Amino acid sequence: MSLDKNDIRKLAVLARIDVDDAIIDDVASKISDILAMVDQMQAQDTSAVEAMANPLDAVQRLRRDEITETDQRQSFQAIAPATEDGLYLVPKVID
Repeated sequence: MSLDKNDIRKLAVLARIDVDDAIIDDVASKISDILAMVDQMQAQDTSAVEAMANPLDAVQRLRRDEITETDQRQSFQAIAPATEDGLYLVPKVID
């Protein structure tokens, strides 16, 4: 896929960046090269490749599910502006 000056100007407006006219040809060439590389990668057959979550086959260490803090709900609600039945009351934002 090849991009021209008009495409780059439109992309610059959408991205809200200022691309100087002096370098617009260079930018168009570099983006076209990137898109060509993406096309090459998409053309490869990856049907036999198994998906992986981590390239290093790392395993996430898990911690035990245990309570590490004391229950401070009553003290937090005591300093809250408004509570009712154990819930915090907030002003209505959406009608």
